Amino acid sequence: MSHGPVHGTWEPAPAARWEDGFLSGNGHHGVCVFGDPHEEQVVVNHHTLVRPNGGEHARPPRLADQLTLLQDRLLAGDRTAAEGFTDGRPLRWVQPFHPGFRIRLTRSGEGANAGYRRDVDFSSGEITAVAGGFRSRVFVSRADDVIVHEITADGDLDIRLDHRLPGAPAGLRVGHGALLTPEGALLSLRARYPDSDRAYTGVTLVAVLDGRTELLPPGVRVTGARTVLLLTRVLRHTDEADVIAEARLLQGLLQGTATEHGTQSPYDDLLLARHLPLHRTAYQRVTLDLGADPADRALPGSELLTRPDSPALLERLFAAGRYHLLSSSGLLPPRLTGLWTGDWNTAWSGAFTTNANLNLQTASAPAAALPEVTEALAGLVAGQLPHWRENARAIFGARGVVAPSHTDGESGLTYHFSREYPLHLWTAGADWLLKPLVDHDEMRGERDPRTAAALAETAAFYEDFLTRTDADGHLVVVPSYSPENRPANAGWGALNAAMDLSAARHALLTAADYHPEQGEKWRKLAERLPPHRINADGALAEWAWPGLDDTYDHRHLSHLYGVWPLDEINPYDAPGLAAAARRALELRGAENHSAHGHLHHALIAARLRDAGRAAHALRQVLGGDFFHASLMSAHYPRRDVYNADAAHTLPGVLIEMLVQSTPDRLVLLPAVPDSCPTGELRGVRTRFGAEIDLSWTPDGARAVVKPSRTHRIDLRTSSGAQPLDLVAGEDRVLTLRTR
Repeated sequence: MSHGPVHGTWEPAPAARWEDGFLSGNGHHGVCVFGDPHEEQVVVNHHTLVRPNGGEHARPPRLADQLTLLQDRLLAGDRTAAEGFTDGRPLRWVQPFHPGFRIRLTRSGEGANAGYRRDVDFSSGEITAVAGGFRSRVFVSRADDVIVHEITADGDLDIRLDHRLPGAPAGLRVGHGALLTPEGALLSLRARYPDSDRAYTGVTLVAVLDGRTELLPPGVRVTGARTVLLLTRVLRHTDEADVIAEARLLQGLLQGTATEHGTQSPYDDLLLARHLPLHRTAYQRVTLDLGADPADRALPGSELLTRPDSPALLERLFAAGRYHLLSSSGLLPPRLTGLWTGDWNTAWSGAFTTNANLNLQTASAPAAALPEVTEALAGLVAGQLPHWRENARAIFGARGVVAPSHTDGESGLTYHFSREYPLHLWTAGADWLLKPLVDHDEMRGERDPRTAAALAETAAFYEDFLTRTDADGHLVVVPSYSPENRPANAGWGALNAAMDLSAARHALLTAADYHPEQGEKWRKLAERLPPHRINADGALAEWAWPGLDDTYDHRHLSHLYGVWPLDEINPYDAPGLAAAARRALELRGAENHSAHGHLHHALIAARLRDAGRAAHALRQVLGGDFFHASLMSAHYPRRDVYNADAAHTLPGVLIEMLVQSTPDRLVLLPAVPDSCPTGELRGVRTRFGAEIDLSWTPDGARAVVKPSRTHRIDLRTSSGAQPLDLVAGEDRVLTLRTR
């Protein structure tokens, strides 16, 4: 492994479980490669594969005519009134994400069972496996939207498509197809869901060089081949899929290879060559070098994970996190499982949870220079706005939009809620989902019309919803919900949750900036919101309504939304509130030690310049056995429940510990962990339109600021504050002393 940022990982032993398989994806298709010396398996996923469960017809509860009565009761002191604010339906989960099928490659012959090693190259997205005389290479093309799989093997090779993955429903109607073609063979698998007209089809073109292909239904056997190339696509449909049209599309990717490449596989010169400029350019925009021991850098992922204090582990996880985040974003942003699952029974439906998880996973994308992720999030928002409007009308009788807490990626309607989790009362979701899109606009200095339109609708909702006032004339957010917590002395639905106050204020003020013609009314509305409350413990209260007591032992930190991801509460402009927020962080328990809770804690601590607390929260994840050998992560310690939160959020945590920005401020080295006394972070983007390369040692630091626009900002370091004038196109070199 070369010195500097890590670009891959490897494993010397076979993975016994799909969770340990190595991952590749292009945001549409995803694969998980695992197996043993005898059989390699490639699980194929696609972002649109969600199993119908009746949820596609579910609507939000029509409760608007009951809202005024609920507000009256809550304002009058009935602290459990919101528990009856429902239409009586049972909890209904959204349509679950599931795997499509697996490609099984069974091999025989001399040396077939000799050893097994699997590698993934983050910079190319390639997964390579070697065992004796067998070698395979797999990547998912960002250029051609196809899974490319090349096999070189001694002996026979049996290939088949297999839908039988854990949890596959017994009523799944499956049909196989296999026919010989001039290239070799065409395999197809069609699966139709029980009690539904929806289906999906996988198509694999088998191109054989210098070998013989024979049908072995439902698959094929290849003998004497020097190289076998598999091209695979998945599509979802209602009527019958046109398998022949898909075959022609795959055959078209190989056109011209006979004359241009002779008898060589087109893998490198044609297919990989088209993919690399799109993947590698994106992946290498930002790099992190912590000066790790070269011996540690050379370790396989599973062994490196046993050294939680090694800077090499942070380097590797930073690289893996950016790789997995990029690979799982395209058609949609990453799900709770990224883009991968090998089990039909994924936790929480393998969907998108927007009151923490999706937001934590994607929030680093603007600073980490991954606009591909931000664009995927923008696509999700834009595609669901009509449903968000229906939520606002049905539940609150308001114009504008309200985002759901849980979505399968298709429906943005709010129908997943219960008494214990009254997610239909939560109104802050639209603001949190739009925040990375606003950050992206600030970084590029240009406003996306889609973001502007969504902000206007969010503000319109608050115009209609914020109509009740307290004795002091302040607006009251009622009902109000702080995900997924409740006051110690009241029901789940309450008043003036700190998150709701911060989100309403931020949405109104940001919409006013985007729409000056309506800015005055929205700013006046924001000014009427009440201030945050500091409780008897000196902590920022989770509910600003007097008399509501905090429940401290909880994995969510919703009440500190004003600290992160917003800029409302910070040590520079609001030191009093920042101190109260820090006290709230000190009192917060870890509840069930979920990865997202620890990393959310670290993000907030970094914003508050609390390096020790941020490092402690990070260590809880590094030392808690959260990561699989693939460097994808789990939701709980001891690799319990496959989940992408830790993997995708960790790069954002490290960036926040080293560089923070607002449109008018740059903060350098606010919370450097003691375990990283030396390092270099290159390519980070800022919200004032500059790229930064930062290096540091125990004695000092050097930052190269490369602005794209002329601006004066406030520079904050451990030495204090000073103005910094930037001129577009002129690099500024900053030399800092850190002690």
